[in-house]
Amino acid sequence: MPRTKTGTVRHRRHKKVLDRTKGFRGANNRLYKHAKEADLHAGQYAYIGRKLRKRDMRSLWITRISAALNTMGIGLNYSRFINLAKKANLGLDRKILADIAVTDFTTFTTIINKVRG
Repeated sequence: MPRTKTGTVRHRRHKKVLDRTKGFRGANNRLYKHAKEADLHAGQYAYIGRKLRKRDMRSLWITRISAALNTMGIGLNYSRFINLAKKANLGLDRKILADIAVTDFTTFTTIINKVRG
């Protein structure tokens, strides 16, 4: 069996990594060893970032709902509102409630009155 060299296979693998690191600074987009390491780290940061984005969005929704409750001045804070909403079997999650609080305040007022009454 003849001897084969890894020329095209290696070139293809290197090219794939260098294409993924296009736009990175310094040697991280030109030299394969640096690019491979930077690509691994970028993947880890992206994975962590996807988890953090979910956490950040949830805290944003909570802040928006809390702010909408404070502007009404009814003495109902966020935690009491969520508790009452669960007891009233309100089928809306925090994302939808925050969206309603920002875009349609009259509907949000109606929801609050339903939850309280």
